[in-house]
Amino acid sequence: MAKAAFQTPRIPDLPEIPVVVEGAMAHSRPFVAAPDHQQALGFPGELVDDWHDTAIAKMGELLGKYRGLRVFLDSCVKCGACADKCHYYLGTADPKNMPVARQDLLRKVYRRHFTLAGKLFPKLVGAADLTEEVLEDWYRYFHQCSQCRRCSVFCPYGIDTAEVSMAGREILASVGLGQKYSNEIIGKVHKIGNNLGLPQPALADTLEGLEEDVEDETGVTVRFPLDDEGAEVLLVTPSADFFAEPHVDGLIGYAKVFHQAGIRWTLSTRASEAANFGLFIGSYENMRKVALRIREAALELGVKRIVFGECGHAWRVAYSFLHTLAGPFDFLDPRYPVPQHVVEVTHDLIRRGALTLDRSANDERRVTFHDSCNVARASRMGDAPGGQFTLPREVLRAVCSHFFDMAPDTIGESTFCCGGGGGLLTDDLVELRVKGALPRMQAFKEVVERNRVTHIAAICAICKSQFAKVLPYYGFEMDQILSVHQLVGDAIVLGGTD
Repeated sequence: MAKAAFQTPRIPDLPEIPVVVEGAMAHSRPFVAAPDHQQALGFPGELVDDWHDTAIAKMGELLGKYRGLRVFLDSCVKCGACADKCHYYLGTADPKNMPVARQDLLRKVYRRHFTLAGKLFPKLVGAADLTEEVLEDWYRYFHQCSQCRRCSVFCPYGIDTAEVSMAGREILASVGLGQKYSNEIIGKVHKIGNNLGLPQPALADTLEGLEEDVEDETGVTVRFPLDDEGAEVLLVTPSADFFAEPHVDGLIGYAKVFHQAGIRWTLSTRASEAANFGLFIGSYENMRKVALRIREAALELGVKRIVFGECGHAWRVAYSFLHTLAGPFDFLDPRYPVPQHVVEVTHDLIRRGALTLDRSANDERRVTFHDSCNVARASRMGDAPGGQFTLPREVLRAVCSHFFDMAPDTIGESTFCCGGGGGLLTDDLVELRVKGALPRMQAFKEVVERNRVTHIAAICAICKSQFAKVLPYYGFEMDQILSVHQLVGDAIVLGGTD
């Protein structure tokens, strides 16, 4: 059991709505980005002198740019449908982690400056000015939202708290209060091409080492190509896949799939990162700059298809925004969708009998699946509604003899966040991450007890990293989290097909 300066929540036998504890997480505050991290993204290096006017002007700009933001700020009727849907409220009991209360941090300033009633009768409509105290609340509580969008599923008006917190973060960055973790990572991608700041020689050495490891284990030469011009597939995958378990086992699984299917593929030094943290800070320009690296790499290498690896928000950005951020992609093979998820590729190959699989290779594992938020609520897979739910499970059932779902109200569109998404996967927020993981840990514990499940599989790099961190806090083992393609890779019989 991991030890911490805070108390890990008790997993209740049945779901519980916590008693409100005012200010329970008011101490939670991520590190502020250094001037170099800010300026690399086009933001001021420190809090500007006229921060109030700058923030209000930025809010006005966003309201004019994103019509949905104004609708979300205008339409809430405080019905409370979202109040108990946030994993952070359920885990922390802080009322400002109720989605409606978190939205109101921005809404009350919006009403004061952008509505007639707020200008004339501010107290009557809950309007308030932007003070230093409010600005501080923005910084604390907009970084206690993983932008998972679960609350929007249950909101009768479809209000998307993620869009509100993204706007809040963009305003904060514009006045010099960016978050260190996200902004430093985006700067590394701009400069080098991946979140880790991993240069080409180090990446090449890593991939060479993986080739040797796989050959030693299987006796088969499975390539991990880098910058291979003329390859059919450009694989864009989270950089966590290059160095850490269980991520790297997923990368090995991708390579085995492509090898066995006879698909020539490559990674790219220029686009060695699928993740796009520009989404987390609400910055369209930074999202676009990161996405353009993928277009440039595809053109440079002359590929026909772009396939994304296991990363939740990377798939959300790719599925929803890639064409507008970096399109058109009319130079790719029109027979394939742009982009594709690696699960779609593997599912199709399994369906067509192009892979020989031995499910008994995973017989010691009893597996459940975690629907990652940005895949579940912001994308699709395949050509049918709900494919983002069915395809991963069909792949898992094809490679595992023992698969069990968690409770129905904790999966699919209603899935609980891992607790570390939205740019919060940093150790200065570990208390928030552990407490926010409570609902998912409860659902996992239930399926462990009911079906003797031993492992949880995921298709998101952030989820995998988060679970590896928080599982021990709840009495589980860190290696109980797996990549979906780790299971695929272990089941593949190399060297022949049926």
